[in-house]
Amino acid sequence: MSKSIYVGNISFSTSEDEIRNLFAQFGEVNSVKFIMDRETGRFRGFGFVEMDDMAAREAVQSLNGREVGGRSLKVNEAQEREQRPRY
Repeated sequence: MSKSIYVGNISFSTSEDEIRNLFAQFGEVNSVKFIMDRETGRFRGFGFVEMDDMAAREAVQSLNGREVGGRSLKVNEAQEREQRPRY
């Protein structure tokens, strides 16, 4: 079963491939998605990594707080997004 991991505080100079390689140390990475701003198209500094459940747990424990690109990553299990009213 696949688990989604939130990865925050990512340096703007870090690439999706760098994050994929970092997480691949713990198991197969199914996907990496950086979140972009709708208005500007710029990277917002966070993203999501999807990988196997056991590997995801190990990655979260090992990578939370690890410095990458001069910034300490915030890594935890992704939470369901709250539904917000559309205007």
